[in-house]
Amino acid sequence: MMNSLLGALVVSIVGFTITAAHNDNVMDSTTLAACEFPAIYNFGDSNSDTGGMAAAFYPMGEPCGESYFHRPAGRGCDGRLIIDFIAEHLGVPHLSPYLDTLGTSYRHGANFATGGATIRRINESWFVTGVSPFPLDIQVEHFTQFKERTTYFYNQAKETSDKSRLAIPEEFPKALYTMDIGQNDIAAAFRMLPNMEQIRATIPGIINQFAAQVRDLYKKEARNFWIHNTGPIGCLPVATVKVKDPAPGYLDEQGCVKDQNDIALEFNKQLSNMVIKLRIELQESAITYVDLYRAKYELISNAKNQGFEEASKICCGYHENGNDIWCGKKERINNGTEIYTGSCDDPSTVISWDGVHYTEAANHWIANYIMNGYLSNPPHPITKACHPLH
Repeated sequence: MMNSLLGALVVSIVGFTITAAHNDNVMDSTTLAACEFPAIYNFGDSNSDTGGMAAAFYPMGEPCGESYFHRPAGRGCDGRLIIDFIAEHLGVPHLSPYLDTLGTSYRHGANFATGGATIRRINESWFVTGVSPFPLDIQVEHFTQFKERTTYFYNQAKETSDKSRLAIPEEFPKALYTMDIGQNDIAAAFRMLPNMEQIRATIPGIINQFAAQVRDLYKKEARNFWIHNTGPIGCLPVATVKVKDPAPGYLDEQGCVKDQNDIALEFNKQLSNMVIKLRIELQESAITYVDLYRAKYELISNAKNQGFEEASKICCGYHENGNDIWCGKKERINNGTEIYTGSCDDPSTVISWDGVHYTEAANHWIANYIMNGYLSNPPHPITKACHPLH
């Protein structure tokens, strides 16, 4: 798929060799001034959750966090997520989860993402299927409360020291609003619906709900949006590792479940169209659409060329012979053998951390790939994402 793209060029970023497709419609962003984003406000699922669900329910256990934080740090990963690398690139601290109350600072933004979150409300329990009780509209409501209370307490504070952990109210319109969500909506559709036609029919409603939340944020002074599309869910090892003797056409050329990726691509197509309409509707907005799907699929397609092992390998977890033991757990499998699912020897050479989430090394590769603007519309680097297309 990705290898067939014409006009490829090679870009070396922070030690990675990345193949990117040439875009004939690339706008010259060299003349644009760099944006000064004083803060980042993030909305999403576990791909960008820096500790929200860990604060709301149970903390992450070892070996999560081992590669960078050297302790569990609320992330379903051995280290940093894409949002962490975005924050570092823009010169702001890693985002504190909105739901965490200890040791937090919101001076440079907040993270409203929670693991298992969906765009639409789904009538399932986190305790049963892992669906977050904080879907996107609730995350936006959390932001609304955060903004109102921050403004109140900031204006009430008399000492500078009392304001040191608070966002500055005047900076809300200048901040970057990042969004990475939708994967769990697709997963839920495959789990709950019997055929592709019904699954596909859910997409417009999901996209409309997404658009409603962007409009709501815009009403709350959000202006600069960096929106990721959803990744190739059919390539997640947890979806492929158990596939035995698949029917012809069930898997694509990379060994990914084709139907799942087809739905992800349809979701992304409709999301892209939504962004185009929102740019016209929200005249003061700068909305960047980022093709995260392509970045992840490119990495999976060229894993060994980029210094990784085969893309289907899982670093932490056991998913074989009808057994599912998640990262950091100790359980007995069907034959009575006790297994502890610790980390692999070198997570930096593996793409998948636990079968669902990516390793820090993979997140780093993807972040470097998307931040330069080659997979963005408009094709500005993230440092210039405050400039509208119109």
